Amino acid sequence: MSAVDYTVDGKSYEGYFLRPKGKDVAPIVVIAHAWGGLGDNEREKAERIANLGYAAFAMDVYGKGKRGTTVEENQALMNPLVEDRAELQKRLAGSLEAAKQQVGVDAKKAAAIGFCFGGLAVLDMARANHDVLGVASFHGLFRPAENVPAPKITAKVLIEHGWHDPMATPEDVLAIAKELEGAGADWQLHAHGTAVHSFTTLGADNKEMGTVYSADADRRSFENLENFLAELF
Repeated sequence: MSAVDYTVDGKSYEGYFLRPKGKDVAPIVVIAHAWGGLGDNEREKAERIANLGYAAFAMDVYGKGKRGTTVEENQALMNPLVEDRAELQKRLAGSLEAAKQQVGVDAKKAAAIGFCFGGLAVLDMARANHDVLGVASFHGLFRPAENVPAPKITAKVLIEHGWHDPMATPEDVLAIAKELEGAGADWQLHAHGTAVHSFTTLGADNKEMGTVYSADADRRSFENLENFLAELF
């Protein structure tokens, strides 16, 4: 895995790129990070993607060296982009372009996956019609993008959701389903009945905040992703 420096709108970002073994050219899966910024969890996901035979690029939408370690720092990094979705989408588009430029990438075959805040990010990639065949959101946030009030979504959409997620309620689930239906999307949603937020995040164990890792939900959701990517590519 190698670090990749790139720029979007004149600002510096640092992603991570990993090629699958034994393949000269492979589809690319970009990975959108959680609210703390690109870190070990995203790198672990990149390794899992590469093991499936795809190239993986962990995107950076905060900026090189900008990472959070506390709830307050994470919120300070995330909230401005949740409030300015056009800026978030611009950074995502630039990151996707950087991923497609890496050696050994089949730029015509791209998908995006994201976790927590990254789940919201990849849904925005679909809303903004970025050049991806599909997006997969894991315990993501469902807040709609105000700058795309009536999206027409051509990318296929997979949502992996913890039913007891305090950050995405059953009412939010119904709202995202209604939005995807209105957007004409080919979508699917898997709700994991025993899971809360961060169910794929290794080491997550904050019951009070509702962020707890679930080995079963992690395994099942990744199997769903594997099928989804095989269909896309």
